[in-house]
Amino acid sequence: MKLLDTKLMHPADQLIVVISRIYRSGLTTTSGGNISIKDDNGDIWITPAGVDKGSLTKKDIVCVKTDGTISGIHRPSSEYPFHRAIYEIRPQMTAVIHAHPPALVAFSITHQIPNTNIIPQAKGICGTIGFAKYDVPGSKNLGKKIAEEFKKQPDYKAVIMENHGVVLCGEDLKDAYQRFETLEFCARTVINANILGKPNYLTDEQIQQHEKAIPTDFPHFLNITYPSDEREIRDIMIKIIHRACNQGLMISSYGTVSVRWRNNDFLISPVGVPRWDMDTEDIVQVKDGKVEAGKVPSRSVALHQEIYQSNPKINSIILTQPPHLMGYCTSGMKLNVRTIPESWIFLKDIPIMPFGIQYEDNKRIAEILKTYPAVLLSNDSVIITGDGLLNTFDRLEVAEFSAKSLILGERIGKLQPITDEEVEELRVAFNVE
Repeated sequence: MKLLDTKLMHPADQLIVVISRIYRSGLTTTSGGNISIKDDNGDIWITPAGVDKGSLTKKDIVCVKTDGTISGIHRPSSEYPFHRAIYEIRPQMTAVIHAHPPALVAFSITHQIPNTNIIPQAKGICGTIGFAKYDVPGSKNLGKKIAEEFKKQPDYKAVIMENHGVVLCGEDLKDAYQRFETLEFCARTVINANILGKPNYLTDEQIQQHEKAIPTDFPHFLNITYPSDEREIRDIMIKIIHRACNQGLMISSYGTVSVRWRNNDFLISPVGVPRWDMDTEDIVQVKDGKVEAGKVPSRSVALHQEIYQSNPKINSIILTQPPHLMGYCTSGMKLNVRTIPESWIFLKDIPIMPFGIQYEDNKRIAEILKTYPAVLLSNDSVIITGDGLLNTFDRLEVAEFSAKSLILGERIGKLQPITDEEVEELRVAFNVE
């Protein structure tokens, strides 16, 4: 069973999985935030008031029955009134998340709504976003104001709360969490891009073009076998994907990992499966340009195939959206990795390519990766390659750490990069091609 199976798991177990993930990811505090699920019979399961979010167990979850009676050893969250109000306004929604993640709070306290046109998939996940006026936390008036905001447009599934935080709903808890995580990612990316310069946003037409241009109809093959070396690759991929999620290098709604298997055949992560909940059985085989029957690979599978065919030394690829690297992807500013020796040795110089090239000219990207181990795709993602998956992941970490250091450095002074002479010394000392 998946870590979060919304069809089979008890609501209290689902809440523990998600609130624990939110807390471990640094998106809420010990006392802040609350989440709930509306059961099929109308009961509302909700996190308790005044209990450490870092140590919640199933017995701590509270159930508020349809008749108003409370079952559990704690009081329900003080914000229960607006959870109930949202369910009344949106009866098709069965999960609500409220928290105070730092980037969305930054928008909350500056009375702004993040523009999710920063990357192609975010608008479809987050939808139109509302803004609810301030009121006392836990009050009926706050619940009323939030409910009124959700009433304004039928597609509202997220509302920024003035000087407070954010509240989101979903058709199930997995849907709500993905929306929550993606919206916070957009907020962080916009902030990082603003530090570097000015964010560049996609038009609705560009987003639609992106959705239409990426192929989804792939030839399939039957008679699938899973020999031991193939299964070993699956295990390694899942460990790296989960690690990337835990370290904030990948979000549940986006990120692709692939590994060369035999010759130009490879394994790749699927589309539509939350990355932190992905398992070995989800991984997709690609053989002779065909994918294993019954599965849908990442929509970037054609790009991966072109890279492997054109670059025999590349054995693994990661496409993802770490927030600091995405600050560069969305501002168009040059990522100068001549910061510390490790950064240049691992990454050399990273070019940035225009939006849309990943489905217009895969050959060009593959050709660039003959010279550089990484490429930034404007308003989309970063591509990292390597001779093995751990090597590729290490490069990803180094690239994101470098981007973070550069963004932090913007606030204290001008970058003093390693000189051309020092780079040449590194090239010779570490045999960098």
